[in-house]
Amino acid sequence: MTAIEDLVRNFQELVSQVPEILQPFVIMLAAAVPFIEGEVAALIGVSGGLNPVVAAIAAASGNFICVLFVVFLSSRARTAVMDRKGPRGPAKPESKGQRKFKRWLVRFGVPGASILGPLAIPTQFTSALLVASGTPRGWVLLWQGVAIVLWTTISTVSMWAALTFVVGV
Repeated sequence: MTAIEDLVRNFQELVSQVPEILQPFVIMLAAAVPFIEGEVAALIGVSGGLNPVVAAIAAASGNFICVLFVVFLSSRARTAVMDRKGPRGPAKPESKGQRKFKRWLVRFGVPGASILGPLAIPTQFTSALLVASGTPRGWVLLWQGVAIVLWTTISTVSMWAALTFVVGV
């Protein structure tokens, strides 16, 4: 069993053990964890018996709050680095990975990177990369919010449909 599977199982157990009023907060906490995010946190909530709308809102909120912190911290770090770089002379050449990310960003834009990013890497990582590449943080937050709502809604509706129509719960 992988560490992610253990983490998901622990969150499922925690949801079942806390009072109903606190369950959305457990889902928010789970959604703040990279690789679990809003999609899996919503699945944990719905499978744990939470109302799908409550689970989706809690999961999307927890994921977005975490991304908000990452964006603001990344933005401050980028500003500090850029301020230090100025008087020191020319910048180091870009790495192969940086060039590849910039090509990907140019090809798909911030909306595409934000919406397709969760298929490959967590939203926290995507948002940090976007801010580090110089994308304005408001633009990053807007599209990360859209992506989080989209993917959390898809996973919540899928889990609800599976439980309702397949399992018959």
